[in-house]
Amino acid sequence: MAMRVVTVVGARPQFIKMAPVSREFERVGGDEIIIHTGQHYDYEMDEVFFEQLKIREPDYYLGVGSGSHGYQTGEMLKRIEEVLMREKPDLVLVYGDTNSTLAGALAAVKLHIKVAHVEAGLRSFDKRMPEEVNRVLTDHVSDYLFAPTETAVKNLYNEGIRKGVYLTGDVMYDALLYNIKIARKNSKILKELGLKPKEYLLATVHRAENTDNKENLKSIIEAFVESGELIVFPVHPRTRKYLEAYGLMDKIKTAENVMLIPPVGYLDMLVLEENARKILTDSGGVQKEAYFLKVPCITLRERTEWVETIEDGWNVLVGANKEKILKAIKEFEPNGEIYTYKFGDGDASEKIVKILVS
Repeated sequence: MAMRVVTVVGARPQFIKMAPVSREFERVGGDEIIIHTGQHYDYEMDEVFFEQLKIREPDYYLGVGSGSHGYQTGEMLKRIEEVLMREKPDLVLVYGDTNSTLAGALAAVKLHIKVAHVEAGLRSFDKRMPEEVNRVLTDHVSDYLFAPTETAVKNLYNEGIRKGVYLTGDVMYDALLYNIKIARKNSKILKELGLKPKEYLLATVHRAENTDNKENLKSIIEAFVESGELIVFPVHPRTRKYLEAYGLMDKIKTAENVMLIPPVGYLDMLVLEENARKILTDSGGVQKEAYFLKVPCITLRERTEWVETIEDGWNVLVGANKEKILKAIKEFEPNGEIYTYKFGDGDASEKIVKILVS
């Protein structure tokens, strides 16, 4: 009998991670039920990803939407539990470090259903980050822990988690290798925006530590404006809300060098990343994609869970410090020699499904 798996996702990085694994499940004839919690719920953040990544429509859409962490996690927990009681799966599969991840894991473990965590063992060692709390708790209730890197395996070992840990490589690397060819062929984003390769910087800002903190967001925006560089800035809905709330929208709209655009789909994002001269971001996924694509990355955070990108010299941490950001824009260059591919061989999804099915 085919293994019955419930996959819980809710935010765009999870759709990207899920795509290669779901494809592999389908290939081996697994029975997968997809729950979309509705954590990201507007078209550009959500539906377009399902279309572009060729993921079939979710079986359940919970429509939880935004709210405080407690509200969001609680609502998801309640609604996921109802689905699990109805579907009775052998296993619940969760990805990454969002509220959807934790809610899916908790709902499963309380019903004595096995939990598999893709991207286990990542640590920024900063408990103020909600993502850090989510991933630590998820790892400690999981039965199968699929670690993308050796660092992640070591982190789990140090926390006493030694059973059910597998070093698989990174499913985001699988996704990038599969989709970059499609993106290069089909995306018209450079033409639409009138951009030339390596003649612009790309920026993304969405983490609560930056958006919900007026001083941090102000400092980042001032650095963008004062850099004098052409910066393409797809604006996350939450970031837009805070830019307006803090009265920063006019400053950035009137800056001649900053190009504000709506959020873009995954394929367009890959093309924008690959052709940028440098990337400025507070996103974990974008840091990694920059590394895979060999684009220098300036991370607008004090810490990162993707320490390998720093060790190899492709990524630098500047926090929300205006001076540091400006200095990195001007001076940061990887030496380009070190590239130790610590994220696997592009077959992580195959390994994960093989382990689960066996």
